[in-house]
Amino acid sequence: MTKWIDITQAFSNKISTWPGDTPFQFEFAYTKEQTGSVNMGRFTTSVHTGTHADAPFHFDNNAPTIEQLDVNIYIGRAKVVDVIGLESIGREELQVFDLDGVERLLLKTAKTVSVERFPTQIPVLKENIGEFLQEKGIFLVGVDHPSVDALDDKQLPAHHALYRHGVHILENLFLQDVTPGDYELIALPLKIQGADGSPVRAVIRSI
Repeated sequence: MTKWIDITQAFSNKISTWPGDTPFQFEFAYTKEQTGSVNMGRFTTSVHTGTHADAPFHFDNNAPTIEQLDVNIYIGRAKVVDVIGLESIGREELQVFDLDGVERLLLKTAKTVSVERFPTQIPVLKENIGEFLQEKGIFLVGVDHPSVDALDDKQLPAHHALYRHGVHILENLFLQDVTPGDYELIALPLKIQGADGSPVRAVIRSI
């Protein structure tokens, strides 16, 4: 039986987060010695730390929040493609791949990913990627870095272009050890009412 591969960044108190955003912190609220029966942990975090799904509400006040999205977006066949070395990724860069029948596309952009160090520069998705993915029937795109837009971009053209064309977003996947190819994907967001995003536990299995 083919095993599932975990492509999730592990949460720890050392995980990087967006500068100025809420850092992840886990601690024990109570120990077994204190309660007499159980350990009880608690954590604080931004919903955009680590491997996560963006809800359209993240960048559009009139768009759906995370619990309003269909869970089937995040479950099903996916294709991992190697685009390592590209500074920007759009129609021109992706049309060289066979994407016929693909519904979920995961972009491997880096040979190595440092979970504990926030990047200073990342590959970006071009605005024309939204229309291209829609033409191919792709409704979910995932990347192995914190954003689909440049880190200092306030207009977020790729986020908006993807949403206009019905494409949802996963960020901070851990793909450095994954061979390009076809997989099953499960990357379910938590059902957080009114949230602009959510951590996911992302796993894939070769098909």
